[in-house]
Amino acid sequence: METEEHTKRVINPETRIGHVHLKVANIERALWFYRDILGFEITQWYGDDAVFLSAGGYHHHIGLNTWMSRNASPAPRNTAGLFHLAILYPERRDLAQALRWLLEAEYPLDGASDHGVSEALYLRDPDGNGVEVFYEMPRAEWPVDYNVFTREKTGSGRFPGPWDAEIGRDGSPARRPAAAE
Repeated sequence: METEEHTKRVINPETRIGHVHLKVANIERALWFYRDILGFEITQWYGDDAVFLSAGGYHHHIGLNTWMSRNASPAPRNTAGLFHLAILYPERRDLAQALRWLLEAEYPLDGASDHGVSEALYLRDPDGNGVEVFYEMPRAEWPVDYNVFTREKTGSGRFPGPWDAEIGRDGSPARRPAAAE
């Protein structure tokens, strides 16, 4: 639904989202995914109930805690909340490496997409949080039409994905690894 009414407030275009802090049921299980599969590094523990991870030494890109969620079940998918967090890789080869690591770990993928200006893999972390890992082509190379999320433009194949051999044409994994424990 579109509206012609717009706010008079406009955020600075240089604004960025700095980190995400997730409630998890089990710290070690979450670390297995974010550290051992995706490659984030621990920057700091906060007691036994929270840990902070980063890429490249930033104080933290991802916080994980069990303060209110130790041994909890994942939130139902049909409720309000986080749809997914997105991890942007600086180079296309980094996305390809992430895919290799996920396949080596036999981690299940929900799908893949070519958005015309980005390539993405979609999956769920061990606590059911949606995760997108993606590469975005340099903005100077984007098409003039920035509305890339229309049905006729997604999957436009502007550039083939690093997963061509592993992902089926319908976006499903060519082989579905067993669910993570």
